Amino acid sequence: MGHAVEVIGPDRFRTVACPTYPEIRLALVPRRRLARLIAAFAPDHLHIATEGPLGWSARAWARRNGAAFTTSFHTKFAEYLHARTRIPVAWTYAWLRRFHAPSSAVLAATPSLRAELARRGFANVRAWTRGVDLALFRPRGEEDGPPEDFGVPPPVFLYVGRIAVEKNIRAFLDLDLPGAKVVVGDGPQLAALRRDYPRVLFLGARFGEALARAYAGADVFVFPSLTDTFGLVMLEALACGTPVAAFPVTGPLDVLGAAPGAIGAIDSDLRRAALTALQGDRAACRAAAERYSWRACAEGFLGALVGLHAGAVPPCASAPGRTLPEAS
Repeated sequence: MGHAVEVIGPDRFRTVACPTYPEIRLALVPRRRLARLIAAFAPDHLHIATEGPLGWSARAWARRNGAAFTTSFHTKFAEYLHARTRIPVAWTYAWLRRFHAPSSAVLAATPSLRAELARRGFANVRAWTRGVDLALFRPRGEEDGPPEDFGVPPPVFLYVGRIAVEKNIRAFLDLDLPGAKVVVGDGPQLAALRRDYPRVLFLGARFGEALARAYAGADVFVFPSLTDTFGLVMLEALACGTPVAAFPVTGPLDVLGAAPGAIGAIDSDLRRAALTALQGDRAACRAAAERYSWRACAEGFLGALVGLHAGAVPPCASAPGRTLPEAS
């Protein structure tokens, strides 16, 4: 689209492990180096992606220099922290509101999440949807190789994602379901779940074609999370033609709500949702995923950006410009 994009992530800094989640690295004292990197790129727009050490440092840089910026709300840190440490949710949301308050726009993926943020006192919340790689994640047939054969009795109920307490995976693994349960992913809870559920097939992390074949080989994708803000894995499953079962919470309500029954099931009883989703229409699942293109996602992001100093409208898609997304 003609834009130069620079992503500044923890890989450019000395890091420490995130407490209780060592796979996530946090930048250590990033402020001075971050300021030099921003100055070297000389961006027209600044977007701060995450409320971590890099995000707070970018926010401080912008405030010192009178620069406008946008932020995005991707993760329910308040609920995640509460699940691990019992820190009151209200305390963390107060901290998050402070972080996002100076932002020209707080980007959030779904209508239900935007409504929730508004109820919690966040201002300037705007839409920014997600996308899915429709070429990689697709139904499988004879022409491009078969879907995954897990070697277990059908029907196959699949979970894909991080193996962590906030994903509520035990709610899925405890269900009395016919056939077999399969889990794809890695994370801090993997060893404990393998020990506690010896009859579940744990495949570890999968990527690329191997991941897409796993989605396509399942009869139902089960999404047990209660705290996700979207759930990209649901789009990947649908793109592969696999119906989804989930709780009626932010993310599933938005992704599955457009075609209840045809592409899966939403129910406070997750077992009932999983069994109902067995009747889903795999062609309808694919059609639902096709509404989420990365082009539309990128255009929504561009439309929300503000000029670094003038608050100007971002350049049109065909014009050159520079954008600095910052992540932590």
